Amino acid sequence: MNLKQLAHMLALSQTTVSRALNGYPEVSEETRRRVVDAAKRHGYRPNPSARRLATGKAGMIGYVMPTGSSVNLDPHFVEFLSGLGDYAREHELDLVLSPTDAEDEETTYRRVAANKQVDAVYVSSPRPQDRRIRLLQQLGLAYIVHGRSEGLDFPYPFLDIDNEGAFHDAGRLLTQLGHRRIGLINGEITQTFAIFRERGLARALEAVGHPLQARRVRSVVMTEENGYRATLSLMDQSESPTALVCSSLMLALGAMRALSERGLSVPTDVSVIAHDDVFPWLKPENFAVPLSTTRSSIRAAGARIAERLAWRISGAESAEKQEIWPVDLVVRGSIAAAKD
Repeated sequence: MNLKQLAHMLALSQTTVSRALNGYPEVSEETRRRVVDAAKRHGYRPNPSARRLATGKAGMIGYVMPTGSSVNLDPHFVEFLSGLGDYAREHELDLVLSPTDAEDEETTYRRVAANKQVDAVYVSSPRPQDRRIRLLQQLGLAYIVHGRSEGLDFPYPFLDIDNEGAFHDAGRLLTQLGHRRIGLINGEITQTFAIFRERGLARALEAVGHPLQARRVRSVVMTEENGYRATLSLMDQSESPTALVCSSLMLALGAMRALSERGLSVPTDVSVIAHDDVFPWLKPENFAVPLSTTRSSIRAAGARIAERLAWRISGAESAEKQEIWPVDLVVRGSIAAAKD
């Protein structure tokens, strides 16, 4: 079945059918679903070359993926990609991964833009004054940043969560429970999400006259093993923390293992709060002690990034829209009043 036959069967114009399949927002959701369902039933799929000729668009979203750093095994990346893929599949978009040397990403972005193989890209794990964002702005390739960068002198489109607010709220709750010696097991401090999280916790402690001490902060790749080692190093200090704030559930898994190994009880001896990206296979309520968390779905963020990229491709989002999601604080059994 070709486009003309599909349009005739649905009593719609070919233009409407094409726009429905390509995610244009001016087509109603009811019409889009009707077209997509009919296309699936009858095995219709737009020919990529024909689509490019007709619309000037490839119907493809790109991601420049650094290799050699196990990024493809990172559960946060996989969960985000699943959300992005859910939206892309429903809206007849494809995802193109362009592997690159971690030290030469800019060359790959230039090649992707020059080849016009994708209509838009997303940027992940932004750093302060991120050169990739400045380059994409210069290249004129549609893009959205998952996260934020600091120090750029132009507006750019992004979707982020309120990392600073989340860790400020977590820290404020712990200080209200009497904790002053709070340890932070954070992500890599070269990334802005980790900078914001440390800033939020520091602000909460400063409000009660106890600045966050550098010796109580660990910045690591967010794995279970690193959470374990960071916790051991913190708890081996004199005047060890009475509470820990972890930047991921993976780090929290390691932290709980280390505390158990040291014979410390949660929350009697040490309170624990972690950030929860809402993994379906790792739920904070299923920890040995149900874990208090700051909570925001990274899968939902992936779907939203895909939706906004589709809007930018179609021209429906042209402004440099900046979106910050609030983060929920979920209190469970892993926190209690400080003993001293």
